[in-house]
Amino acid sequence: MALIIDGNALAAEIRAEVAADVARLTASTGIVPGLNLLLVGEDPASTVYVRNKSKDCEKVGIHSTIVRMPATATEEEVVEQVRQWNNDPAVHGILVQLPIPKHINEHRVIRSIDPAKDVDGFHPENAGRLLIGLEGFIPCTPYGVLEMLKRYNIETSGKHAVVVGRSNIVGKPLAILLAQKRPQGNATVTICHTGTPDIAEHTRRADILISAVGVNGVITADHVKEGAVVIDVGINRITLPDGTTKLTGDVLFDEVAAKASAITPVPGGVGPMTRAMLLRNTVTAAERIGGR
Repeated sequence: MALIIDGNALAAEIRAEVAADVARLTASTGIVPGLNLLLVGEDPASTVYVRNKSKDCEKVGIHSTIVRMPATATEEEVVEQVRQWNNDPAVHGILVQLPIPKHINEHRVIRSIDPAKDVDGFHPENAGRLLIGLEGFIPCTPYGVLEMLKRYNIETSGKHAVVVGRSNIVGKPLAILLAQKRPQGNATVTICHTGTPDIAEHTRRADILISAVGVNGVITADHVKEGAVVIDVGINRITLPDGTTKLTGDVLFDEVAAKASAITPVPGGVGPMTRAMLLRNTVTAAERIGGR
């Protein structure tokens, strides 16, 4: 049976470290890291995510503010709110919860965020810095995956990593990071996606298999070689026959765990790490801005 990579326990460790860093920063400079979160519309999942992120901030001493705008808000109103935060020295991190209503240009909103406050790591400047290996903000989910590999001493150098999914949020940045000559990198990386015929042909060669497509049960035991490390980034809510709902990942956990050497569960795997790395990025932003 595979080693279970405990994202909840790791996230608790990181929150404790962040809380200590916040205390030191505030004591030495008077700066209290601030994260402002913008929620446009009333998507139930987004509402929960934003509330949980704010609660995480409270636990570690980060000041957080949630601004809610109606789904009818205009693109200009959203961008103007972001601009106000860009110019507020008490705001070190800005997060616009995605998705946003379709009549608003998501890319324009992301571009309107000051890259120095882009703690989600989605701004084109941060994406470009990541690509060429310069200092910037790493998107929180890829950052969390790398931290899991680091803290569980999972070797990546010289290994074959297969990333299933090519999103700008997870798949592409994670593949780039794993390929770079860096800690938790130096791997040979294959990216699979909806245009890849016979994905299993590629995933069966993976020493490290990462699935980030958001399709329940898409990765089966047949996709995994013996002893592989399997990281499940997918989060899917399915309805059971009795009408209740359940969170699942992309991986059929029980059958894959019988072949893998290590595996992340859903829930309790990558999700908590994503939220923890948002806190880490916010403190980093406060440290950098405070040092200007």
